[in-house]
Amino acid sequence: MNGEQLKDFVVDKADDLKAVDIKTLDVRGKSSVCEFLVICSGTSRTHVNAIAENVVTEAKQTGMQPLGIEGKAGGEWVLVDLGDVVLHVMQEQTRDFYQLEKLWG
Repeated sequence: MNGEQLKDFVVDKADDLKAVDIKTLDVRGKSSVCEFLVICSGTSRTHVNAIAENVVTEAKQTGMQPLGIEGKAGGEWVLVDLGDVVLHVMQEQTRDFYQLEKLWG
């Protein structure tokens, strides 16, 4: 799966669990770590964790092993590193505070 396909896969799986305000950022040329950032919000800690867990589970079912998962214990901001795509699932107040779209846009 190339970066574009992986980005679309992550967006689809986040949307399956009703992630709020899903945004994708093309960071090719700005980051040597990944090609795309997918940023979305969850309505609670449970929702944030469920969105991230769904993406991880679905990725594993297609044979992809996430490179890392951070923040599940807190549930404010969960990061899932899938190589070419990094998913950020945040509660709304955390997303407003860090403004990743503005930082990377």
